Amino acid sequence: MTSRVETWCNILHDFPAYARRDPAPRRLEIAAGGRTTDVRPQLTLELFRQANSADRAEVPIPDDVLELYSMYRPTPLIRAKAFEQALGTKSRIYVKFEGQNAAGSHKLNSAIAQAYYFKKAGVERIVTGTGAGQWGAAISWACGRAGLGATVFMVGVSYRQKPLRPVMMRVYGGEVHESPSEVTEVGRAGRIKDPQRIGSLSIANGEAIEIARSVAGARFAVGSGENHVLLHQTIIGQEAVNQMEEIGDYPNVVTACVGAGSNFAGISFPFIRNSRKSGRNVRIIAAEPVACPKLTRGLYAYDMSDASSTTPYVRMMTLGRDVSVPGIHAGGLRYHGTSPLLSAMYQDGLFEARSFPQRKVFETAVLFARSTGMIVAPESAHALAAAADAAREATTPISVLANVSGHGLLDLSSYDAYLNSEIDDGLPDEANIARSLTLLRQRNEQLEEAI
Repeated sequence: MTSRVETWCNILHDFPAYARRDPAPRRLEIAAGGRTTDVRPQLTLELFRQANSADRAEVPIPDDVLELYSMYRPTPLIRAKAFEQALGTKSRIYVKFEGQNAAGSHKLNSAIAQAYYFKKAGVERIVTGTGAGQWGAAISWACGRAGLGATVFMVGVSYRQKPLRPVMMRVYGGEVHESPSEVTEVGRAGRIKDPQRIGSLSIANGEAIEIARSVAGARFAVGSGENHVLLHQTIIGQEAVNQMEEIGDYPNVVTACVGAGSNFAGISFPFIRNSRKSGRNVRIIAAEPVACPKLTRGLYAYDMSDASSTTPYVRMMTLGRDVSVPGIHAGGLRYHGTSPLLSAMYQDGLFEARSFPQRKVFETAVLFARSTGMIVAPESAHALAAAADAAREATTPISVLANVSGHGLLDLSSYDAYLNSEIDDGLPDEANIARSLTLLRQRNEQLEEAI
């Protein structure tokens, strides 16, 4: 299974109506309390086109990007027979493993592409926020290869839980700050509200935006959620469709974890397209933590993605940007919202969502490690939990594909905490969720009144 993929799957071509779902008009943002100052565009023209164009079904991957992809792609598709036996299921479980690269996760797929396009546009430095640090490591490496500077704000609780991830970023040449930090107004305000410095991706992104707006030659970049990022990640599913067809065992179920949505879109979009063309029914499951259940408990509403109130209001599945999420060990899934594109697709029933408590996720991850020898990231373990449930719940044997978005070799302290019974299920503060959703409803009522 060595099929080389040379294009990204543009799902907007299949669903052009999604390309026309615009952010809230600026006057509505102002009515809801957003900033009135102009924001310098952060995307390059080519990345903007990729995020909004429905013209092409397949987007060619530049040769320079393909050359770096060839260092680790195609990634392996593995049948986890020992895991099947450990679960006691006759269903077949496959994993698409994205951890064999410099960053240890799928994040490198978009980091390489974005560094290429930013460099081509004359940008000198990329500034970004990262949750568990996978994106921070990926963009630090990609920027180093492209000759760009990289500044990363990493969510505080993950910075301390996963101390080797910041080390990776520095080894690759990145500048790293624990967020909330003392170097930005957003960070200093965040420290006052959050003296334990748990942090959130909303705050980290807000800090990154503040720096990107003030430093010449710098631009803000994201590792998930935006359409161009989802596009870059579809190389995962493009390969997986080919690999499953080559072995003649097309999946009945596809699972992936979901934070803002990059690896989930990466595996699911090509299967959504292929199933529509072929008529084969594929059940697609997004797995999220009970600590941050934006799909299973959130609202489809207008919200901002960062704590600086700089980004535009977009409609998405969200718990509200004011929510405080427990400091679970799957830090990459603590983002309060989900990609606007994925949120619209979820509303239209193109996939389903399930939430999982932290201890069940680690229980599944340990069972997988002991049976297969693979230690996966806590985020990726959510996909395995969903795959295990789908396999066990099937009344007849089925084929299940889980996207394992990264390895867990830098998450061993989290596994140690689980094995020592030092973690809980990560249940959210119900009063905090209720408060955040109330504020979210109030802002959206203001938007409606302004129309």
